[in-house]
Amino acid sequence: MGTPTVEGAKVIGKVLKQNRAKKVIIFKYKAKKRYKVKRGQRQPYTEIEITKIET
Repeated sequence: MGTPTVEGAKVIGKVLKQNRAKKVIIFKYKAKKRYKVKRGQRQPYTEIEITKIET
């Protein structure tokens, strides 16, 4: 990921939890057209802790 990189570098970490973020409400509406759509979305994420970076 990204540049510049370090050759032979190693990142050690552990997964703390896998969860979903708070719900985001998406509401689309067009005036005078009787059009409305309401949707919800929750983004999954993984929380990690970096314990060591070796070079």
